[in-house]
Amino acid sequence: MSQHKDEAAIEETLSEDEIAGYLHRHPNFFERHSDLLMRLKLIHQPGSAAVSLVERQVAILRQRNSELERQLKDFVAVAKDNHALVEKIHQLAVTLMEPRSGAERVEILETSLREDFLAERVVLVLFSSPLDAPLSDGGFVKIVDRNDAGLKPFTSFLKSGQPRCGLLRGRQKTFAFADSKAEINSAAFIPLGENVELGFLIIGSQDPDYFHPGKAMDFLSRLGELVTVVLMGESVVQATSGPNAAGS
Repeated sequence: MSQHKDEAAIEETLSEDEIAGYLHRHPNFFERHSDLLMRLKLIHQPGSAAVSLVERQVAILRQRNSELERQLKDFVAVAKDNHALVEKIHQLAVTLMEPRSGAERVEILETSLREDFLAERVVLVLFSSPLDAPLSDGGFVKIVDRNDAGLKPFTSFLKSGQPRCGLLRGRQKTFAFADSKAEINSAAFIPLGENVELGFLIIGSQDPDYFHPGKAMDFLSRLGELVTVVLMGESVVQATSGPNAAGS
């Protein structure tokens, strides 16, 4: 009888939050009271039989272990994808290092983006051609004036000067992919040059979720840097080897 009175007294003086707080601060409590641990019963799910606290903890740990295994698999898959992207960018850079004309480098770039990076549609928007040789675009290169009215839908991107991913809006789609047979729904915008001085690259996908705002931007930045070097490479060589070069 006295035991029930003691329990009632405890219930009156301690709230559930206080009990929970005490157990949180003393996680080894049940190690000192193992008999109590085995007597505790919990309803696993509505309508199911009662299970001991130990069994419940084991079930929770198994569930968490499964979740961690799934997360680990996701991390490994992302790491593999990232490694593959790094390797593709490296191989593209090595190929473009070979002596070639500006037009040839642009052609190699387009082919690599389509075949190696599996880009469904790509447009290289340039504010002027930085290459002395004419560009054979085949629909890949789009040269426009920086003040062209068609660039208004890209105003916030051009001001930020940072890579951006997301759904492709109507006027953006018309500007970049008006001639596309497939419906392009999402895209990555990659600035070229400091303050987007050269232009930008648009990589489009039919999947509206492929280029989502949370997509990693570091690889897009690396690709933008590489394309910038491709576009400026010829003028850089001429500047360092021409009659007006320093030390000549």
